[in-house]
Amino acid sequence: MSEKSIALMTDKEKKYHSLSTRVFRLVLLGASIMGILLLLLGIFLYSLAVANQYISTSYTLAHSAAEVLQKSEDVEALANEVTGRFRSMTDAERADVDSEAYESRFADVQERKDFISIRTTLGYFLESSDVYDVYLAFYDRETGGLLYFADPSEEDVALPGYWEEVNASEIEHFLSWDGEGMLYNISKMEKYGWICTSGYPLKNEKGEIYAFVLADITLKELVPKLTGFALGYGALLIVLIPLFGWLMLRHIKKKIVNPVNTIAEAAQTYVQSKSSGGQRGALFEGLNIHTGDEVENLALSMTEMEKDITNYEENLTRVTAEKQRIGTELALATRIQADMLPNIFPAFPERKEFNIYASMTPAKEVGGDFYDFFFVTQDRLAMVIADVSGKGIPAAMFMMMAKSMIQTQAASGRGPKEVLETVNRLICANNQEEMFVTVWFAILDMKSGRLTAANAGHEYPILKKPDGDFEIYKDKHGFVIGGMEHMRYKEYEIQLEPGSKLFVYTDGVAEATSMDLELFGMERTLEALNEAKDGSAEEILLSVNRAIDRFVGDAEQFDDLTMMCLEYNGYESVTEDHELAEEK
Repeated sequence: MSEKSIALMTDKEKKYHSLSTRVFRLVLLGASIMGILLLLLGIFLYSLAVANQYISTSYTLAHSAAEVLQKSEDVEALANEVTGRFRSMTDAERADVDSEAYESRFADVQERKDFISIRTTLGYFLESSDVYDVYLAFYDRETGGLLYFADPSEEDVALPGYWEEVNASEIEHFLSWDGEGMLYNISKMEKYGWICTSGYPLKNEKGEIYAFVLADITLKELVPKLTGFALGYGALLIVLIPLFGWLMLRHIKKKIVNPVNTIAEAAQTYVQSKSSGGQRGALFEGLNIHTGDEVENLALSMTEMEKDITNYEENLTRVTAEKQRIGTELALATRIQADMLPNIFPAFPERKEFNIYASMTPAKEVGGDFYDFFFVTQDRLAMVIADVSGKGIPAAMFMMMAKSMIQTQAASGRGPKEVLETVNRLICANNQEEMFVTVWFAILDMKSGRLTAANAGHEYPILKKPDGDFEIYKDKHGFVIGGMEHMRYKEYEIQLEPGSKLFVYTDGVAEATSMDLELFGMERTLEALNEAKDGSAEEILLSVNRAIDRFVGDAEQFDDLTMMCLEYNGYESVTEDHELAEEK
């Protein structure tokens, strides 16, 4: 097929690559192949028929001659005499079959009346038939040869006692014949070419074979007959194949090519009309194709496609407008959610006792993770990180509700345990969607460095002591918020020393997944933290983010990714710095 499109082809190229031309070439090729196969089959069947005719002729002659000899001549006596003399000879004596000494051993046999009578009878059959030769002989299994008794042929006559080696399979074939079908063997001789030897066995009173009447017929006339048949058949094919191709082409053009071209022209008109923005109308519906086959089904399918495309375009216009509206609203929701979380850093530049930094990267436009930090009193900082079940708009709405409740309860002066228990009761009281949220909530006393926390099914916090590495702090877990009403939670305390750092996160960190579906895991998380353990809270989060990005690569983000890091500097050192500054 040409690499050009139909629109760029010349008329000559279009005609050459047209469906009609291709169908015609295909029909000619198929008809030619079929004709050649039929020719080969015809030659085979013809040769088989001719060969069967030759075989039948020679076998019938041998059978008839055998019947006559058995009734009129004492064939067995002659056969036994010649066979006996032949077998009494040594291998060396039998080897020189053309010598005068060898022929002298059987010279008297030719003077016997039975030999002359048998030879005369066989001569009558030979003269009245088309066979090459008819003779009396015996397949001798012991010497592996064919032993001649009487041969009426005037040319290349085989005298009594003459023998020649033959194939062992031929000997077994004749000696083991069961009487079914015709007994024959086809072989190629160097002097005579292909010869068919048919025979009929002569048996004594014991049922033992003592001789065969054999008839040879040459197959050399088979080749000219086959050649004439092939030439005549081939000439007929040369005439019939183009005629057949032309008739098939007319039929195919009427039933397939012309309807397909009509559909193609309608499709081209449809595309041009669509490109120009004009009214297309019902182009395919008016084609009026009634071929009663797949082409008609194609026309009907194109009609339905035209209607479906029209409806699709109308729906697409509406859906596109709706999608743009939803996209605008999602972008607005993303900004609103980002604005709800503390996103200005440093968050409390006037407070030197600590430094805090946090980030949230949603898996979709909006997410269910959230973090928050705020002062409940002048020296008590509340921190919270949470992960809502699910993603998208529902999780974001649930997140805003949970965040608001936690902030409200914390502002009332309650400790982490009481805050989580109260929020759990409020959410469970009206949670028809059965959503839940994992929460880690803590309050840090800036003066003492004592951190009081409670964990509602959230990830373990990771703590770094001064001059140490980041290590997982396995705190006491409670059940998730919203999972079961009247849950009780346990508080625990961590004493932060100046220089301590605390890292909290959601499961999106450890469960970040690579292209090979391998999880980032806690071991890599700790490695990333300790690579930047001496850096600021922001530098620590950037180190974790970079490690996750390298690990994930081009894989899609499956879960929200939220982290928060607190660096505690100590209250007393900050107070001393203030006093020194006032003295100066």
